[in-house]
Amino acid sequence: MGRKYRFSGPAAIALAAVTLWGAVRWAWPAQSGESMKSQTRSFLIDDFSKEEISSLGTRWQTFTDRVMGGISDGRAAYETVEGKRCLRLRGNVSLENRGGFIQVALPLLPTEGEIFNAKDFKGVRLTVRGNGEAYFIHLRTSQTRLPWQYYAAPFKAGPRWEVVEIPFMEFAPENLSSALDPTQLRRIAVVAASKAFAADVAVARLEFYR
Repeated sequence: MGRKYRFSGPAAIALAAVTLWGAVRWAWPAQSGESMKSQTRSFLIDDFSKEEISSLGTRWQTFTDRVMGGISDGRAAYETVEGKRCLRLRGNVSLENRGGFIQVALPLLPTEGEIFNAKDFKGVRLTVRGNGEAYFIHLRTSQTRLPWQYYAAPFKAGPRWEVVEIPFMEFAPENLSSALDPTQLRRIAVVAASKAFAADVAVARLEFYR
């Protein structure tokens, strides 16, 4: 299991809680409730070719610690950066008022409570570019029943586009005793958190890889 990155106090509660909000219902292909049996080497979550809606048919949502009194500010926008269409998260993360995060999150399924089974995949792959800072991918599952529970894995976003692979085994449980179960996924998020800094991270492709 990878190193744990903990977010404590009200910030931890709000950070996880916002991933429970705003589930949007859309038409979903027949395999949504089954294990992904694709013959390809990956399963596309989003390539950001369509604004406002992901390749899964669900919508990205931006949240900050202002939901619990923090003062961090963040915004996400579809942009073209060095020839790549991407979703770019920018803002200022502040630890004041016991805050400390901004994030953009995506339901993996259109209906709240549905489960995405990724057992045939090894982890999360993203094409990413940033300002040299460390960021996180957060996953929520059927086991993350409390607002402050989730699974987190860090990645670094350098000044050039690069492909980063994060095995499921590197996702550390936060306020949980069990390891991540890839058969029980519900939500994924790109997160800037844990310290005060200027955040700037862009993702051009997000997928599960074999």
